[in-house]
Amino acid sequence: MSAIKLWNEDDRPREKLLLKGVDALSDAELLAILINNGTTEQSAVDVCRALLHAVQGSLSTLSRLTVKEILQLKIKGIGPAKAVAIVAALALATRRELAEHKKTHITCSKDAAAYLKAKLQHKTNEVFAVIYMNQANFVLHYEELSVGGITGTVADPRIILKNALTNNATCIILCHNHPSGGLQPSRADKQLTEKVKQAALFMDITVADHIIVSERGYFSFADEGLL
Repeated sequence: MSAIKLWNEDDRPREKLLLKGVDALSDAELLAILINNGTTEQSAVDVCRALLHAVQGSLSTLSRLTVKEILQLKIKGIGPAKAVAIVAALALATRRELAEHKKTHITCSKDAAAYLKAKLQHKTNEVFAVIYMNQANFVLHYEELSVGGITGTVADPRIILKNALTNNATCIILCHNHPSGGLQPSRADKQLTEKVKQAALFMDITVADHIIVSERGYFSFADEGLL
């Protein structure tokens, strides 16, 4: 493949972004701007296409990799400096998402799922967390309570409700991720939800939902009539 500098100006990633805007560029072209150059045999775009191919085309998967893990992919043209640039850029994107959700007003399961995806999409293990809200459904606090492996997570209803009282929350949303991609709740998920719901009733705290998130979307206990 010829060097990018020999391409038509409209096809070069930097010039293309200036002329047509960021939406006109592919993921590989955007990454190519980050790494700046390729190899003697491949353009920066080709190198980034190879990198994306190694993660099945998933930016979400790429964003979870460390510098060491990117280097272990052994993509020709990606050395430590370029791996650092990629990790840093994707980390900034994640921080931007989180900043947008600092004072979140959750009015439906879609709102909750968007908030949680920003928090959990980069986790490689299953994480159980709780969103604590006030009467107006504004987020007061978010806390990850447990991390599990392939056997899942374990959450203690007493800790969940203690934290609700500490944060003056009147409403909570239980949540966890499925790194495997599946969205269907397990029997244990349903049992835990019911256990927390019943315990919360005695404290006048509402369990508004239990949200499961994965790369494929989200599952809402409330939407599915499981609360």
